[in-house]
Amino acid sequence: MLTTTQNIFQAKDLLLQWTVRNIRARYQQSALGWFWAVIQPAAQALIFTVVFTLIVPIDTGDVPYVLFAYVAIVPWTLLAMSLPDMSNSLVENMSLVTKIYFPREVLPIAAMLARLMDFGVAAILIAILMIIFKAPVFPLGWLFLPVVLGIQMLLIVGLGLALSALNVFYRDVRSLLVLGLQVWFYASPIIYPISLVPDWLLPYYYLNPMAGIITAYRDILLYQRLPGSYLAVAGVLSLAIFIFGYWFFKRVEFQFADIV
Repeated sequence: MLTTTQNIFQAKDLLLQWTVRNIRARYQQSALGWFWAVIQPAAQALIFTVVFTLIVPIDTGDVPYVLFAYVAIVPWTLLAMSLPDMSNSLVENMSLVTKIYFPREVLPIAAMLARLMDFGVAAILIAILMIIFKAPVFPLGWLFLPVVLGIQMLLIVGLGLALSALNVFYRDVRSLLVLGLQVWFYASPIIYPISLVPDWLLPYYYLNPMAGIITAYRDILLYQRLPGSYLAVAGVLSLAIFIFGYWFFKRVEFQFADIV
């Protein structure tokens, strides 16, 4: 793992250049450009707001539902957009993989970093909504936001590396990923509050790392409280997934050039 980290550090310029390339390729011929990073999660939040305030009301306390939903949709979008990009990153760049030596993990990690830029742009609207709805600010809690984001990035990188390696051998991985993300979405507290989950189910529910991650974002930004032990659970699980994903990627990396 230490050797791999050193290789990534040595290839940091390539990682930066490939990240920039991914960003430019995505928005080069787009009329709206960076606005797409906000439009998609904002549209989802608006749709859910209409459904869960007018049709099937969900109690979110003093927090307006649109803010409640958007705070969760932004980090979910980071995961849901990063994983398909990462899973396809090796296959899409087969000419590089087969002809040039470089740390292969640069490709999926750069795909994730490109989506991280979208996350930053979309997060601006969170601040705007908090101002509009006069949501209280919790300065101490905001110091934990980088920790929460770091845990989420560990989760995404671990899953993305494993999926990108599997996709080299089995091209139906991406189709299965789409189905898995749909199930994962409803198994996470995105459109409903964690209070709707029965107490007896919570220990099992938090085995989903995104449940703890999304709850932490909400606790800090909306409820002015520090994350609970659920974030530690999410951190341990995300770290384990990251270690396994990196190990698996390096374990099969030598076969990429022969199979792609």
